[in-house]
Amino acid sequence: MQARRDVRTTKEEQWREEGAAVEESPLGSARWSPEAEIGMRVEDIWDSLDQPQLSHRDRLNSCFDAIPVASFPHTFDGAQVVEIPSDATLAEAVDILSRHRIISAPVRNVEAPDDASWIDRYIGVVEFAGIAVWLLHQSEAAAARADNLGADELAAKLGTVALEGAAAAAAAARAPDHPSAEGAVAEAFGALPSSDLFNKTKVKDISGSFRWAPFLALQSSDTFLTMLLLLSKYRMKSLPVVDIGEGTISNVITQAAVVHMLAECAGLHWFEDWGAKSLAELGLPMTRPSRLVKVRHDEPALKAFRLMRKRGVGGIPVIDHAGKPIGSIMIKDVKHLLAASDANRDYRTLTAQEFIANARQSSGERQMNIVTCKREESIKDIIFKLDAEKRQRIYVVEEQGNLDGLITLRDIIAKLVYEPPGYFGDFFNGVFPLPQNSRV
Repeated sequence: MQARRDVRTTKEEQWREEGAAVEESPLGSARWSPEAEIGMRVEDIWDSLDQPQLSHRDRLNSCFDAIPVASFPHTFDGAQVVEIPSDATLAEAVDILSRHRIISAPVRNVEAPDDASWIDRYIGVVEFAGIAVWLLHQSEAAAARADNLGADELAAKLGTVALEGAAAAAAAARAPDHPSAEGAVAEAFGALPSSDLFNKTKVKDISGSFRWAPFLALQSSDTFLTMLLLLSKYRMKSLPVVDIGEGTISNVITQAAVVHMLAECAGLHWFEDWGAKSLAELGLPMTRPSRLVKVRHDEPALKAFRLMRKRGVGGIPVIDHAGKPIGSIMIKDVKHLLAASDANRDYRTLTAQEFIANARQSSGERQMNIVTCKREESIKDIIFKLDAEKRQRIYVVEEQGNLDGLITLRDIIAKLVYEPPGYFGDFFNGVFPLPQNSRV
């Protein structure tokens, strides 16, 4: 591993000596951006490769393996990276993520000494989705116990300060004509926003549970190729970049930030050659129609979140009576339920379509609009759409408007580069300790 880092350090020094001219000649003031500048570096390296036998992907691998992640534009525009202290409650963590409009953040170990190394200073990365899935699991567990518990005992198990929701869940589950398990779960989930479980459970207490991401950090000397592979093949949604000298996080690189970088590279030869390929040429979509998880517009909104938890997906399309997609719900949208606005309080009867309408009205977000494409479109078209709409996924539809597949940010990055044999070596050894019972 050390030899690999030494080679990359040499490449970085070489680039710094040769790359000054690139910085002085951006694509033009109207189009210049830090991301476009990265694209120009790739273009320069591409043009310098005197190996005609290399395939397009081989060339991209060589280019990205010569650029250090220290060059990646800062996500927070000079502001401090958002961190969540390990002793923050789940309610506080949801508030932090919502206020900063981010889907995940590194968790800082408040018990670590001041001189702790970076690997001891952070215990993982908590996702909005992870908190949502954990809460849904608790709701389902509470509903399952309702048959055998009295209302007061169930309330004690939930730690809720509002016994009404727990009592209703228990009563509904015991009643001979109770509508369904869905209703009992809805009642139990409805009790959570005001419960001790949500307001007193610490972030550190759910470490290693659903969708908990380990603290797998990059060093500034690691390359773009390492970063791209971790965000695609190894399914990391975000990667902190650690300043070894300071022991602090200097940047966080996300899948969305990489796709934005690609969108800014329009007009460069290496990008246009790759971006002109159709979805079929690149083997997309990777998720076929038969494997798509979806919910009808008139089904309970909570069912969408439960399906996402059970199937391990981050988003689900909402379809009308004819099977046409009319909206999209992401696991992070559970924040609109946790906010417990008056419009969203009736978890039992709130439909997926009503949930989308209420969330749009209360927050002004357009994120629940569904973004679609056709199979004949190019990967460049898809990148532009995802970047413009700031989305994590795009649904492929056929001529009649029916769902025909799904493409995620990870799928796109995975088609850009590949992992050479033995590339990572011992990279993962001891880099992060997985928490006990980790479900990552």
